[in-house]
Amino acid sequence: MPRADILTDATRGLSLVPTAGVPAFAILASGRGSNAEALMNAFAAGRIRARLVGVIANVDGAEVLNKAIACGVPTRLIAHKGLKREEHEEKLFAVLNALGAEHLLLAGYMRVLSPWLLSRFRGRIVNIHPSLLPEFPGLHGAERQFRAKRSVVGATVHYVNNGVDTGEVILQGSIEPRGDEDEQTLVRRILFEVEHVIYARAVRLVVERLGVTDAS
Repeated sequence: MPRADILTDATRGLSLVPTAGVPAFAILASGRGSNAEALMNAFAAGRIRARLVGVIANVDGAEVLNKAIACGVPTRLIAHKGLKREEHEEKLFAVLNALGAEHLLLAGYMRVLSPWLLSRFRGRIVNIHPSLLPEFPGLHGAERQFRAKRSVVGATVHYVNNGVDTGEVILQGSIEPRGDEDEQTLVRRILFEVEHVIYARAVRLVVERLGVTDAS
């Protein structure tokens, strides 16, 4: 069985304004969409008391779009190539508005959001990072945990702010490395045994803090 030890639930310290009705989430992703698919499955199974209104990719041909289509989730491609960041984010914001998205879930979204876009979803953007923050922020967090020979490794779900992986922690999960596993194996275990488990749990916590008790 996957093991994800809950280390931190920081949502109790946040002041979120309850929303009327069921909150609407959109997923932003850039690649394969492994975490995005786990989230889509959680929404479809009713484990998250909220609506998933769309999956948006910024890379043409991103596999996540095919996974979303297979799950019956609306998809949008807002390619960033050839656009200035301001132009791309204006297009993205317009699509999010059209979908009715109130909250954003970053799942392998390889773009740094500008202060302009952050301000429009302040306190309503969530990301997952493959390390036990505050250790190893930025790129290749899982690999850096392996190379540092930590006795416990894991992942963090956190709110997004203007820094790099510095937002308020919502939930963390951990596993212990096995003595005989290589870097690639550990990275995959962090993804499948921790990230896929805690992201949906963290979104459930966020929804609960919004005062939602009934998905109907």
